[in-house]
Amino acid sequence: MKYAHLADLHLGAWREQKMRDLSTKAFLTAIDNCIEDQVDFILFAGDLFNTSLPAVDTLKIVTKKLKELKDNNIPLYVIAGSHDFSPSGKTMLDVLEHAGLLTNVCKGSVNPETKELHLQFTVDKKTDTKITGILGRRGLLDKTYYQNLYRTNLEQETGYKIFMFHTTITEMKPVELAMIDSTPISFLPQNFNYYAGGHIHHPTNIQLENYGTLTYTGALWPNSFSEVEKYGQGGYYIINVNNNEQQVTFKPLKLLNHLHLTYNCSNKAPEVITFEIINHFNDLNCDDSLITLRIIGTLQQGNITNINFKEIYKHIYNKGAYFIMRNTAKVQTHLFEEVKISPSNPQQVENELIQEHLQQTTIFSKEIEKDITKTLLTALNSKKQEGETITDFNQRIISVLQKTLQL
Repeated sequence: MKYAHLADLHLGAWREQKMRDLSTKAFLTAIDNCIEDQVDFILFAGDLFNTSLPAVDTLKIVTKKLKELKDNNIPLYVIAGSHDFSPSGKTMLDVLEHAGLLTNVCKGSVNPETKELHLQFTVDKKTDTKITGILGRRGLLDKTYYQNLYRTNLEQETGYKIFMFHTTITEMKPVELAMIDSTPISFLPQNFNYYAGGHIHHPTNIQLENYGTLTYTGALWPNSFSEVEKYGQGGYYIINVNNNEQQVTFKPLKLLNHLHLTYNCSNKAPEVITFEIINHFNDLNCDDSLITLRIIGTLQQGNITNINFKEIYKHIYNKGAYFIMRNTAKVQTHLFEEVKISPSNPQQVENELIQEHLQQTTIFSKEIEKDITKTLLTALNSKKQEGETITDFNQRIISVLQKTLQL
């Protein structure tokens, strides 16, 4: 038996058309690979789409490809993720299931007396594999499903079993996500052969006693600048089962080359930064490459807009780059320097702070800027008066601000 485990594509998430095209290409390529590898079935552990009601153009592409899967007799088993499932319970996956293009394995019922959730198994006809799972919801709202889950029938069921989930499992979190809320492994039913996870965009494959193989595939294609920067590509798992032995292999999905530069701009002028970034890419083969450029540090002078990104982009695109992404969130300037004053009474501190900052911009004259600043500080420090409604309080503050700024 051979099957594939995919998750977290988030079709439609990227705003940039070229990145959307790559996301779509990742889906099409992964499905083509699965057909070529002659897998018996495919699992998709949530967030195929980035919304419960995806765009029509996206649906047309997905529907056509799923029809190709069906024609090749390769079933697709899914659960809804935290993005493609809406609070109202609506999901486009239901439409695709009614069309016979996939099967949602999150099926069951709630005992009206005990409030326990009883899940049912979906049995793959070709392999007799038994599959079930729990959908994902935002803000760990799916946690109650696990808390109320009736496990006895699931754990005692014989045969090869797969449990699909779309939530953050504590024991499977990467270090950088250690502080986020999560669900303990004890919430999952035991005695399954394979646990197909989604939601965490970091490939993970662990073995735990009484649980077997637990995995996150990571995103089928990166969904943010930081994910492109860190991984450069997406991927999925191929699981081979022979004579009760199970082999899990990660399949990277490299659609194009990825080049990354982290550039420290500290104590450098914008002109120097522009020159050095261009010079960095001079000796690199940028053909059909996805470029991520992160700039950090404190500029010697000016601000980020003084860096000639237009010239940088022109140079790199002329070398054949597919798309360029940049991140300047960690760039600082000397425009607003740290103010150091001696301790004093609050009124004096306020006056000294205002005086220290005056004329760092030249929108108003010095005296007008000082008066406006003091008025704004007073207005924004106002408290709601006794008997005053929140609406009236908000309107009073807005009125003062509009009058002060002459809006």
